[in-house]
Amino acid sequence: MSNRISIISEGQTFMTETLSKNLQQAGFEVTVIAANVDDVERYRGQTDFFLVYAGEYVSRCRSLFVYLKDVCSEDEKMISVIGYPQDIADVEEIVSSTYLALRIERPFDMKDLISKFEQLRETDETRKSRKHILLIDDDLAYLKMVQGWLSSKYRVTLAKSGMQAITFIASHIPDLILLDYEMPITTGPKVMEMIRSEPGSEGIPIIFLTGKSDKESVMSVMALKPQGYMLKSSPKKQILDTIDNFFETRKWQV
Repeated sequence: MSNRISIISEGQTFMTETLSKNLQQAGFEVTVIAANVDDVERYRGQTDFFLVYAGEYVSRCRSLFVYLKDVCSEDEKMISVIGYPQDIADVEEIVSSTYLALRIERPFDMKDLISKFEQLRETDETRKSRKHILLIDDDLAYLKMVQGWLSSKYRVTLAKSGMQAITFIASHIPDLILLDYEMPITTGPKVMEMIRSEPGSEGIPIIFLTGKSDKESVMSVMALKPQGYMLKSSPKKQILDTIDNFFETRKWQV
């Protein structure tokens, strides 16, 4: 269940302690963490939702919120913000509205806040019931575009490199991997080899993404025996249909 909340604050205050106590009484697991990159990194794997208790420190900690935005993009997490209107605007300017679930202006009603988080928990549980796709590509613009196409139906996690993907897979097993074939440094085939060699991840289905459509290139891709391949230049509908058909077919496979 999506129960774990990390409250990001510039130090422990009476208000963060009150927030923590009330959220815990509502059944959430709450940790108050310092407003720095190290603490966000330390607790990211133990967090379902980040709750920022915003203040003047936001403008001084821009790098923290840039990092928090990356964490939310990579881990499919959302941020909620408590603060005065300008505090909330400062956070939104950095992380963008895409990753903001709740904007709670001070002063606020505690019962209303708890109710909103309970609704957010239900929504997140529904989202987590969707099929999970890991999309691996060094082209950030392409990652964002395909994520936008898929996110209305699937959970999508992004990885900008093969090693980032391997780290993610160590603690998360997606239902499907979409893997760029022609990545630099650690190529798609090498990433596939590493995934296939690890107990626990060897059975994850992989569909290669390739920019080359000539017969020789396609044969090289399919010789590695992935579950399929797609051209990166394919239109949105074709990519969606291919993934939908993959999961539909897989339902009947034993």
